[in-house]
Amino acid sequence: MKVIDEIRDKYDPLASHVRPHITLVFPFTSDITSDKLREHISNALSEEKPFKIVLKGITSVQSFGNYLFLNIEVGKEEIINIHKKLYTDILEPYLPQWLRKGEYHPHMTVGKIEDEEKYKNAVIEIEDFRDIFETIVEKVSVEIIDDNEDSIIEMEIGLK
Repeated sequence: MKVIDEIRDKYDPLASHVRPHITLVFPFTSDITSDKLREHISNALSEEKPFKIVLKGITSVQSFGNYLFLNIEVGKEEIINIHKKLYTDILEPYLPQWLRKGEYHPHMTVGKIEDEEKYKNAVIEIEDFRDIFETIVEKVSVEIIDDNEDSIIEMEIGLK
């Protein structure tokens, strides 16, 4: 995590607000209660078991901003499956319009750089990045993003 934190500290303005993560459901505003959300997630993930992920290589992406994404090499299919299961039932209306037309590409954001010149320099700096990260995914966290863009863990649902 130290290496990921160092990269995020350098390139991601939200590094001090949000822990490193893979977004399964994109931020939305709703009146869904915590109990209903917990029930939905627990039901949606009732068959999901812990799984291994391997992250390797950083890709520059400019489709909706200047981003640096840490790629998922192993565990991608499992993450896509969880993403699809979560966007059912009470969360289906919150699937972003761009995802209805496009494809979900799981990743870990390690940089978002507004300035074009700084972005170009960052892309050059991470060009030879070869670190590999492995872990076991055992739970899904639900975060609330407050007015300061700080992440607050509302609940965690374990995979069985």
